[in-house]
Amino acid sequence: MKNTLCLIVFLACCLCFAMVADNEPKEILLWPNGAPGSEGKTTAENLRITEQGDHVISGVHKPSVTPYLPAAEKNTGVAIIIAPGGGHSELWISHEGYNPAKWFREHGINAFVLKYRLAKEKNSTYTVDKDELADILRAIRLVKSRAKEWHIDTTKIGVLGFSAGGELAALSAMRFSLGNPNASDPIDRLSDRPAFQALIYPGNSSRFEVSKNSPPVFIAGGYKDRQDISEGTAQLYLKYKQAGIPAELHIYASVGHGFGIRAANKGAYTEWPRQVKLWLEDMGFLKGE
Repeated sequence: MKNTLCLIVFLACCLCFAMVADNEPKEILLWPNGAPGSEGKTTAENLRITEQGDHVISGVHKPSVTPYLPAAEKNTGVAIIIAPGGGHSELWISHEGYNPAKWFREHGINAFVLKYRLAKEKNSTYTVDKDELADILRAIRLVKSRAKEWHIDTTKIGVLGFSAGGELAALSAMRFSLGNPNASDPIDRLSDRPAFQALIYPGNSSRFEVSKNSPPVFIAGGYKDRQDISEGTAQLYLKYKQAGIPAELHIYASVGHGFGIRAANKGAYTEWPRQVKLWLEDMGFLKGE
């Protein structure tokens, strides 16, 4: 009798785990037939888990997005492609990817976690300005191509990036195209201009170029971050201000680099997701509550 009871409990646990797995979002490959520049690369992705429980991914050759879609009654029609950071050598995909995506989903914003190829991991043949940029621009076009299915407003699809992902998000807002009407792939016929950009402690901001056609920008970082970011974010804000592009800047006094969203986070900087949401309201992408 005891053994039977144990078996029943075990099977029930297995069923629960299976149900949870089935409810987890599934990745969508950006190029189902293989990404340009990744031909012949078949090695599997690497996953390591830090002592703090962060999931860190490397060896990406099949770039993808993982959709976090809100319930129909919550859906605002706004969408954000999220690019995790990791120095272009890995992706810290939990606290700078999945956790933010879940937060935005709970607040009615469609979120898509981007796995992009990595230009600076050992023996990489990729570059930031070619392959990584191609991945985030393709992600924007992919979301637009399925906007009707997901009840997304194509004029309200933006990007959000952390650290190296912030650099990538900013590049997408500088080097977008309006689509190629003659492309054989229908997705490539669509514009990949992001409607807005949120840059969280972005790296290499000194190389960012701002034009009169740049989308509005939300910038956040930590006072205790390294100098090029803690001061670079303020200088970046001034670039947008001087170009006449709507910009908002938050520099949090008590934190350094890489805070993202973690359960253990405490302090004013934990408010950054809510402040992004309020900024989207101010910019007219979201209705105020």
